[in-house]
Amino acid sequence: MKRLAFGALALAMAPAPVLAQAPGGMAESHNPIAIGMFLVFVASTLLITRWASRKNSGVADHYAAGGKITAMQNGWAIAGDYMSAASLLGISALVFTSGYDGLIYSIGFLASWPVILFLIAEPLRNLGKYTLADVVSYRLQQRPIRAFAASSSIVIVLLYLVSQMVAAGNLVELLFGFDYRLAVVLVGVLMVIYVFFGGMLATTWIQIIKAVLLLAGAAFMAFMVLAQFGFSLNALLSAAIVAHPKHLAIMSPGGLVSDPVSAVSLGLALIFGTAGLPHILMRFFTVGNAQAARRSILHATGIVGVGYALIIVIGFGTIALVGTNPLYRTGDGIVGGANMVAIHLAQAVGGNVFLGFICAVSFSTILAVVAGLTLAGSSAVSHDLYANVFRRGTATDRQEMLVSRITTLGLGIAAILLGIAFEKQNVAFIVSLTFSIAASSNFPVLLLSIYWSGLTTKGAVIGGTMGLLTAVTLTTLSPTVWVKVLGHAQAVYPYEYPALFSMIVAFSGIVIVSLLDRSETARRERADYPRQLVASELGPIEQP
Repeated sequence: MKRLAFGALALAMAPAPVLAQAPGGMAESHNPIAIGMFLVFVASTLLITRWASRKNSGVADHYAAGGKITAMQNGWAIAGDYMSAASLLGISALVFTSGYDGLIYSIGFLASWPVILFLIAEPLRNLGKYTLADVVSYRLQQRPIRAFAASSSIVIVLLYLVSQMVAAGNLVELLFGFDYRLAVVLVGVLMVIYVFFGGMLATTWIQIIKAVLLLAGAAFMAFMVLAQFGFSLNALLSAAIVAHPKHLAIMSPGGLVSDPVSAVSLGLALIFGTAGLPHILMRFFTVGNAQAARRSILHATGIVGVGYALIIVIGFGTIALVGTNPLYRTGDGIVGGANMVAIHLAQAVGGNVFLGFICAVSFSTILAVVAGLTLAGSSAVSHDLYANVFRRGTATDRQEMLVSRITTLGLGIAAILLGIAFEKQNVAFIVSLTFSIAASSNFPVLLLSIYWSGLTTKGAVIGGTMGLLTAVTLTTLSPTVWVKVLGHAQAVYPYEYPALFSMIVAFSGIVIVSLLDRSETARRERADYPRQLVASELGPIEQP
């Protein structure tokens, strides 16, 4: 059966039972080591939140940690925000099932960072203050463009939260034996505490700790895998070819993406979707200047690159060491499903202690990501919608902070309810849709607002909305939803991923509507571009 790329990532976000294999293949239902490490992580993060709450005294601290995060710290935090459980579990599962084609994700995710480094990082830091909308509204009409940017960001945040909450709920349920709903509530409460009290400073340090733990775990696992083969990558790949049912075919493309349109759409979503994710873009405002923003991306690119290189070794290690081990196989395949192969590999190379560590790290990655998402969503509501759309810039810091914290509670409740509602659903289409919307709405508007003098407010709002709606519509009509979720016999849209067409619609809509806009407001917006260009290169300048 064909395995969908985004489907595997989504399934990785909803793990199957985390089991510690006892001698003779019997399974223990819980891993006390994993539970202990999980409790240590939660206790540590709560202490960090308490420390950060003492420094979280205003909107600048709450949204951007006062701009006092160093480039190195921010690089680790960005890597922590980006490398989720899907990176370790999902990509290793893709390599395990599809071999070569599973590497598409490692390469695609890594390729997104040069785009951000060379096109986005410096102008974003120079033009913005707290959110994506600060940048795109720099010379455009504040209310409509902020309403669009905030609405698009909230949609992305909520979609991303669904996947993370389902994953976290399943993982806590399986580690502790809690009811799924209670597990989701626990995760929701923790994420609200992190953001409500600690703001960006607490979220940053949670991301840093999580990134260090994840990279350390992946490095140890990859080291132990290579040790099994005399530290020879060639010997590892040869063993994987022999062990896999497809044999030499796993080293050739075509096992995962079989047509050019899907391949291009997938690549576009992976590369440009990252540059439209609000919780990633928000991290550029936590450093002091544009130089630090660039250095943050350099650090993040190196950390993420090392992480994905290790995951490639882990992926082929699962084929060679887990796929042929009867302890981890059942009549239908791998115990717990293919998405658990990295968990099984952890036990195979490091025993139950390392298994517990990887289980705890998998959960910590989810907690850190949901905290970042919640902060991005609350800032979009409080800073963009409340302070600048409804109050037209007259809100005080205290009022804005109050709205941000109320929104945090609201997002926590929404995330809990959505996590419970989607418990039994295949969330593959949600993961696909998240990246496609980011690449088709936020990214085109952000890119053209920075580099095209002809952009107008009407063009940005109408074109961006067209891209968003096209991504949602094509995803709904695709085989992932139309056939597998809704049960129809044949999909209306024959491809798995919409980004190729939705991005074309977005860019075309933005350009055409902007060119047709001959209003006096549009003329002033075009005339104001030189001032923005100077500010994007040198930093903010005062209005004349």
